[in-house]
Amino acid sequence: MQLDFFPSRTLTLYLARLFITRVLGVLLMLVLVLQMLDLLSESGKILEYQGNGQAQLWTYVTLRAPQLMARFLPYSVLLATIVTLFTLNQNSEVIAMKAAGLSAHQVLAPLFLTAIVVAGLSFAFNERVVTRANATLKVWQSANYGPLPKDSGVRSNVYVRDGANILMAGTVTGTGRDMVLQNVSWYRRDAQGMVVEQLRGPRATFVGPGWRLENPVRFDVKTTMTQTLASQVIAQSVEPGQIAISAVDADAQSLFELSDSIADLRAAGRRTTELEGKWWHKISGPLSSVLMPLLGALAAFGLARSGQVLIRAIMGMALGFTYFVIDNAALAMGNFGGYPPLVAAWAPFLLFALIGETVLIRTEE
Repeated sequence: MQLDFFPSRTLTLYLARLFITRVLGVLLMLVLVLQMLDLLSESGKILEYQGNGQAQLWTYVTLRAPQLMARFLPYSVLLATIVTLFTLNQNSEVIAMKAAGLSAHQVLAPLFLTAIVVAGLSFAFNERVVTRANATLKVWQSANYGPLPKDSGVRSNVYVRDGANILMAGTVTGTGRDMVLQNVSWYRRDAQGMVVEQLRGPRATFVGPGWRLENPVRFDVKTTMTQTLASQVIAQSVEPGQIAISAVDADAQSLFELSDSIADLRAAGRRTTELEGKWWHKISGPLSSVLMPLLGALAAFGLARSGQVLIRAIMGMALGFTYFVIDNAALAMGNFGGYPPLVAAWAPFLLFALIGETVLIRTEE
C-alpha cells in the first residue's frame, strides 16, 4: 500500500478531470431546469408592470441564476460524486485501483482536492456576485419589477418601531440625513397595541425630528374611511441610524459587511443571534461541497456484479440529502435561539463528516 495520501499524478488528474466535468454538467442541468420553471412562475409578474418586456426577463434571469447556482452547487457536487463513483465501479476501475494497493481514502483523495477548489470558488462567487444579485433582486421585487433605483445601497422591506407605533418602508436609499424612504406605511397604535390609524405615502424624507410623508392617504380603522392629506411629519422618535441597522439583510451582504452590521447592532443593544448564525454559514455552506465525496463514497465500493451498487448509490444520495435537511433545520433552530450560532452552522458539518468517515472505515478500510 502506498504511504502517500494521493495516488499517482496521472490518476489524480484523471479522477479530478472526470469529477469536475460532471459537477459542471449536473450544475448546468439543474440551473437550466430550475431557471425555466422559476421564470415561468415570475414572468407574469414582471410583464405586468407597464413597459417591461424581453429585456426585463433577461435581467431577472441574470439576477436569479447566481442564486440558483449558489444554492444548488452542493447538490451538484453530491450528484456528480455518485455518478462518477458509480461509473468507475461499474467499469471495474475502482477494483483495479484497489488491486494496485490504493486505499479507499486514496481513491477519494482527488475528489476531495477538487471539492476544496470548488468550495473556494463557491465562497468567492457568493461574496462577489450572489450578495449583489440578492440585494438588487429583492429591491426590484419590492418595487413590483418597476425601474430600479440608481443608488447601489438600496435596502428593502424595512420595519422600525416608533414607540408604540410602527414605521414600514418598501425601499430605503441614501444614508444619514439624506436617507429617503419609499412606499411608506405608518401605523398608529393605542395603549393596547391595536392599530387605530394608517398613513400611506409614496415617499418620506428626514426633517429632524421625524419624517415628512408626501401625499399621504389616511385610513381610520374605526370609521373605515380614507382621506387624502397634505404632507405630514411622522415617526418623530425614529432616526436614520435606527433605520440603517434595522435594514440588515445577511444574504445581501458580504462577510466583512455583515461583520460591521453585527458590530453596529451589538453596540445598539440589538439581538444578533440570527445574523451570527448566517455569518458562520457563509463559511460552512460552501465547505459542504468538501463533504459530498465522503457522503457519496458508498457508490464507489462493493462488487459491481453483486447487484448492490445501485442500492449503495441510493444510500449515498440519501445520506447527502439528509445532511442538507439537518443543516437547514439546525440553522432555523439557531435563528430562533435554540442553538448557539456557531453550533447551528458547524454541528451538521462535523456530525456528517464523522458519520461518513465511520461508514467508509468500517466498510472499506
